[in-house]
Amino acid sequence: MTRVAAIDCGTNSVRLLIADIDGGVLTDVDRRMEIVRLGQGVDRTGRLAPEALERTFAAMRGYADLIRRHDVSAVRVVATSATRDAANRQEFVDGVREIFGVEPEVITGSEEAELSFTGATRDLVRLSPETGLPTPDGTRPPYLVFDIGGGSTEFVLGTTHAEAAISVDIGCVRLTERHLRGSVAPPSPEVVEAITADIDDALDRVAEKIPVERALTLVGLAGSVTTVAGIALDLPEYDPDKIHHSRIPANRAHDISRRLLGMSHEERAAIGVMHPGRVDVIGAGSLILDRVLRRYGFDEVVVSEHDILDGIAWLASKP
Repeated sequence: MTRVAAIDCGTNSVRLLIADIDGGVLTDVDRRMEIVRLGQGVDRTGRLAPEALERTFAAMRGYADLIRRHDVSAVRVVATSATRDAANRQEFVDGVREIFGVEPEVITGSEEAELSFTGATRDLVRLSPETGLPTPDGTRPPYLVFDIGGGSTEFVLGTTHAEAAISVDIGCVRLTERHLRGSVAPPSPEVVEAITADIDDALDRVAEKIPVERALTLVGLAGSVTTVAGIALDLPEYDPDKIHHSRIPANRAHDISRRLLGMSHEERAAIGVMHPGRVDVIGAGSLILDRVLRRYGFDEVVVSEHDILDGIAWLASKP
């Protein structure tokens, strides 16, 4: 058995997974998430803001204490969209090295997609893809996995491994900063149309790179999708066990996105499953989910709580 620590530093959040890996089984020891908004202003300035870096490093210092207490044998830190885009990313790299004693890996969009696919589908793929038979939970490969991040969204198609992947620059934070500019009021129809146009342009590029028509199951990852799932399930508070592998019908997702975009900041904040750090970006995130379902014609989305973080943990367990 190997105990590993995986840290995923995205545009909106920094997350930690400490896990035991024994053979083909990953068991959670501790899983944490903090909203730090590392990507604050990156789409506009091209740089990581000093206050965003300090919020991120503060969260990481707490994670480093947990890692020491849990006697971890391997640590892997991965950074994604915001850090890829930043001119001053070396400041981030130096800070992470000081805190964890390891070099962070600023991965490409394709690498991010591969890790997301591994994390999301490892407990879905049960039978040989050659059989074409349903897996025990009713899903069928090939899978189209999409991971809505703060700065980008990754799409990957595959059965037991990623076969085609693309990362596009539509994320809940990026679209919010580009179009909503800190507004707490519901966006106008014109603003929603502008966000939709950005998303649809990106989804056209996805369809040019990936044969999405081959996919039999759509798997959605990350906080925008899991929050919509929690609302769809009428949960009074966030419950990852109930959300994991839930199946949200497309018409329910469309309705929730429409409602979220029509709410004020206060109304969204009052939703039981809503993390405070997602209140201002959930409208854009839910609209990405809405457009993926519409554009590619899926009747439902299978929601996974396992994602890139789990993929990083599997990677960390390898010599």
